[in-house]
Amino acid sequence: MFNVLQGAQMLFVAFGALVLVPLLTGLDPNVALFGAGIGTLLFQFITRRSVPIFLASSFAFIAPIMYGTQTWGIPATMGGLMAAGIIYVLMGAVIKVRGVEFIHKILPPVVVGPVIMVIGLGLAPVAVNMALGKTGDGAVQLIDADLALWISCASLLTTIAVSVFAKGFFKLLPIVSGIAVGYGLSLAFGVVDFSAVEQAPWFALPSFTAPEFNINAILFMIPVAIAPAVEHVGDMLAISNVTGKNYLKKPGLHRTITGDGVATIAASMVGAPPNTTYSEVTGAVMLTKAFNPVIMTWAAVSAIVLALVAKLGATLQTIPVPVMGGIMILLFGSIATVGLNTLIKNNVDLHQSRNLTIVGVTLVFGIGGMAFGIGEFSLQGVSLCGIVAIALNLILPKDLGENKVVDQAQMEEEIK
Repeated sequence: MFNVLQGAQMLFVAFGALVLVPLLTGLDPNVALFGAGIGTLLFQFITRRSVPIFLASSFAFIAPIMYGTQTWGIPATMGGLMAAGIIYVLMGAVIKVRGVEFIHKILPPVVVGPVIMVIGLGLAPVAVNMALGKTGDGAVQLIDADLALWISCASLLTTIAVSVFAKGFFKLLPIVSGIAVGYGLSLAFGVVDFSAVEQAPWFALPSFTAPEFNINAILFMIPVAIAPAVEHVGDMLAISNVTGKNYLKKPGLHRTITGDGVATIAASMVGAPPNTTYSEVTGAVMLTKAFNPVIMTWAAVSAIVLALVAKLGATLQTIPVPVMGGIMILLFGSIATVGLNTLIKNNVDLHQSRNLTIVGVTLVFGIGGMAFGIGEFSLQGVSLCGIVAIALNLILPKDLGENKVVDQAQMEEEIK
């Protein structure tokens, strides 16, 4: 019984982030809960239930899903996401055969850093539009701009305050806290519509969506798998440090990243966002010392049970756009900062022409919306800049510009 309660607690920690992705991208939150539950159980099966981690909706895929659903529709987007999951499985096979160094060679920090920055910064206009009460593309004003600004600022400030000042368990709930305060203020201003909740049954199967396969959507989604794959390695290192076990050796990185891929494939088969390991849950494991993987089994079961509560999904969909917009400002800024930190932490020298070229071109292509197409096929955004970053890293000579720039202090010393 204790494990069941702890499992429910872990789901509560992940809940805000888990449902935020489908709410932002127009997917069904109940399907996302179901996909997270099934994905976590499959991950546990592949890793022999040895890692105390929970898998749920990946933030890295928010922008691609938004673009994909608008361009090709949800079924074709799910087909593309399934292909991204297959890439994870192939990465697992390569790691098994060649070792993890092969992945580091293809995806060094100078490639991964700017791609992650593009994922965050590329979504900045969407966050601002929603914070001002508009649709993500800014085309329609859904709520009065002045009223929306009050609501979004309350959500943003609450999320910041909890993430910075809260102690213990509450520090793990910044998104839930921001949504709660913003939703309460929305209720006070009378901008919440409950008609969908009244019409929804208490219990029902989620509205599953089967994938369709469109070559454009598939080729668009595959490069997006870069950032979550690297994030996965970081999460495995983090949970290893927390528990004192080396999960990169046992069950092995090849098994964990394969489990991540299979979880993403399973989620996309029912219309849910791709799954990834959750840092919030790792923090909760560290805080509660809940190292038993069985707890995550119960968290997954809890997610599947909640997915069957139709009124829950209908209630989540009543959350006004300014609430989401306020949280997104911090969320997407944080994603961009993770990319910047990847460059700093790994001492990527941007004085080198080679590194400056890779980072600069990747950022402008990604944020500027550069598109490349032949006939009906086109690449743009995260997908295009991911391919460009990898190509530039493989093509440009390793010593390009290494000795071109002289340190300022060195110049002054030589003048003296």
